[in-house]
Amino acid sequence: MPMNAINLLQVPQTTSETSDTPPAARRLPSTAQTSTPTLVLCELRAASEIGLESHSPFCLKIHRSLRAAGLAYTSRHGSRPSVFSKLNPRAQVPVLLVDGQPIVDSSAILSYIVDARPGTISATAEEWLMEDWADTSLNGFLVASRWADDRNWDRVRQAYFAEAPWFVRTLVAPMLRRKVVSTLVARDVWRGGAEACWTSFERTLDRLDTRVRRHAFFSGPRLSVADLAIFGQLHSLRTELTPWQRDAVLARPGLSRYLDHVNEATAV
Repeated sequence: MPMNAINLLQVPQTTSETSDTPPAARRLPSTAQTSTPTLVLCELRAASEIGLESHSPFCLKIHRSLRAAGLAYTSRHGSRPSVFSKLNPRAQVPVLLVDGQPIVDSSAILSYIVDARPGTISATAEEWLMEDWADTSLNGFLVASRWADDRNWDRVRQAYFAEAPWFVRTLVAPMLRRKVVSTLVARDVWRGGAEACWTSFERTLDRLDTRVRRHAFFSGPRLSVADLAIFGQLHSLRTELTPWQRDAVLARPGLSRYLDHVNEATAV
């Protein structure tokens, strides 16, 4: 599988990253230690060609969370998610190593970060609910924009498969696309087809545009887990890979200002 075809993994990852167990109840490495832990973020290559730390919104969420919390870390890049299968049997990224001990699932990683630096990232019950909503509902629109939307597919295929052998570009890529689209149908993202999906998308953006005008961040003056998850999904749409969706976000001035504010607050 070509290294750039990482977003195929966003569909099953969305399911695995939506746990019935609240983040605080998951088994995580202890933060009660006097020394500073060594943190390594295991992921795939950076998406520098479109101005992102990662093609994965879940990895982007963790990059920005670590920075917002002021935690130093390094990245370990793999050519494909299965490189990290010994750390995560689901063969998905991100994985955060804390002194060599892996944390899998981006919400669990975010929970660790919140506990490691109390007071830097707000994490109320409502904010965790919104974090979960972003990782599931908003992520469906992102995956659909890259894999199901005919307007974007040529650009996405070029970005993910340009360096792959010809048989991957011509045979495997269309097969992967059909698989992802069938998963989107099962998730009720693409069940009604393109028109229904993008009507729902614009309605969601309108509601967010109204909601985020109330405060500097989603629920008040402080950056929260909700902001980091919403940003991970919607900022990933603000690229040349998905110009129609990018323009739809830009058409909402309140939402655009909000995303810019989160970007500035977490880009240190």
